[in-house]
Amino acid sequence: MEILRIILTVLFILDCAALVVLVLMQEGKSAGLGAISGSSDTYWGKNKGRSKEAKLVLITKVLAILFIVLAAVLNIKRF
Repeated sequence: MEILRIILTVLFILDCAALVVLVLMQEGKSAGLGAISGSSDTYWGKNKGRSKEAKLVLITKVLAILFIVLAAVLNIKRF
């Protein structure tokens, strides 16, 4: 059982590092000065679901769920 706990701990650390990197790679959600002139309706604004940003958001959500599950499993005292 101790080997499984070590493996899960290593996965947890890798997940934490990947989450930090992915969050830092994402763009801010504020509109900035582009919203004043109305330039927020660009090609990338209309196709958010297929952009690199949408993939980063999806991967971040998956890693966040994995983070919560691993944290719960590692916190079980009998394990």
